[in-house]
Amino acid sequence: MPDLPVRELECLLILAEELHFGRTAQRLRVSQSRVSQLVAALERKIGTQLVDRTSRRVALTDAGAEFVDRMGPAYTRLAEVVDTARQHAVRADPIRIGFQGIAYETITAGLTRFGRENPDVALSLRELPLGDPFGALQRGHIDAAVALLPVREPELSVGYIFPPAPRMLAVGNGHPLAGVERIDAEALAAVDLVAVDGPAPEYWQDVHFPRFTPLGKPITGTVDAATLQEGLTLAATGRYAMLVCSPVAERNPRSDLRYVHVTGFDEESRLALIWRTTPPCAHLTKLAALLRKPMRTPGPGQLATAGAVPSASDNGHRQDP
Repeated sequence: MPDLPVRELECLLILAEELHFGRTAQRLRVSQSRVSQLVAALERKIGTQLVDRTSRRVALTDAGAEFVDRMGPAYTRLAEVVDTARQHAVRADPIRIGFQGIAYETITAGLTRFGRENPDVALSLRELPLGDPFGALQRGHIDAAVALLPVREPELSVGYIFPPAPRMLAVGNGHPLAGVERIDAEALAAVDLVAVDGPAPEYWQDVHFPRFTPLGKPITGTVDAATLQEGLTLAATGRYAMLVCSPVAERNPRSDLRYVHVTGFDEESRLALIWRTTPPCAHLTKLAALLRKPMRTPGPGQLATAGAVPSASDNGHRQDP
């Protein structure tokens, strides 16, 4: 198939509209002599005169008019195909975001707003292993992670911190703590606490799957969980207990589980939008900016996103501006 003279075809279509070499040159952003060259080149390839030009007027010949009538719709369809392919090419490289355990309403509301304001940017979501909050991000498999703090890896930075969430202990109906509303963290020394199965940093595991109470009492942990649902199922047996945050408790009501408030920790659970320390792409900074904007308060039992971002120094990690 011979090469299509795309530039010559475009020139002829514009000339057919304008019937003026000067205005055609302006639209193409070329000189008038270049317009003449393009028309002449197309006429040579077609093998007939397409434009009748004199010092007084420009008109299509009968062959030229017939050619434009037949070629115009085909050229328009070709341009649409190219434009569609270009749009698909943009969408072919989505923003990849991982999340731990559960993407509750605060998170999904931010993603919805981002998608509405950036319709040409596709979002790809994947669940992260409970015991490996940063691995996919460090390996470049995702662009950002919504994961529990703290994060102390120098190659990772925090773009946004979600509001704090109280600690809860998930226990089965038959567990000795099932009828208790609130316990101090020191009481964890008397339970078999679900541990994490994965390569999460030790400092991170010490916060979310502690081996010692705040005063140093050892905490028993004889079973591991790879996912949130696996850990909750273990707790539901009544033999084990699992530390979670209040959003998890609110969004996982089960008749075989009870959730007990836990006090006495230095800080509450906090999720954050985390990305690699190298300058993040503009779309990620847009997402972080959207998350900072106050949202309408959700209905009962839902968390609302606060507008202010806490200081990074309060959480032992770096936060990008």
